[in-house]
Amino acid sequence: QVQLVESGGGLVQAGGSLRLSCVASGGTFIVYTMGWFRQAPGKEREFVATINWSGATTYHADAVKGRFTISRDNAKNTVYLQMNTLKPEDTAVYYCAASLGSSLSTSLDGYRYWGPGTQVTVSS
Repeated sequence: QVQLVESGGGLVQAGGSLRLSCVASGGTFIVYTMGWFRQAPGKEREFVATINWSGATTYHADAVKGRFTISRDNAKNTVYLQMNTLKPEDTAVYYCAASLGSSLSTSLDGYRYWGPGTQVTVSS
């Protein structure tokens, strides 16, 4: 059973930065495609970014492209989401997820394991 735990969320002013981390345990991290999703109050969970097993291939949602960067450190079983130039509309609970598939996925259904989430609040 894979367990994922996110950290690094918090309250930040618009224009600021945060780095989220997600540590995996209980599985073979290097084989997983990893993703970040977010869910704002009253909205559906949405895709943010994904990264393949080696870190060589990434894909970001249009809403965060150029501001957010996903990366991973397989030696530390950790995936990161660097968030710069934050906007109030980035306020949400951020979730990391692990997929056993080798292809990048933007769909919730493509991920088998989920963390409990970390709150990010951006004030204007």
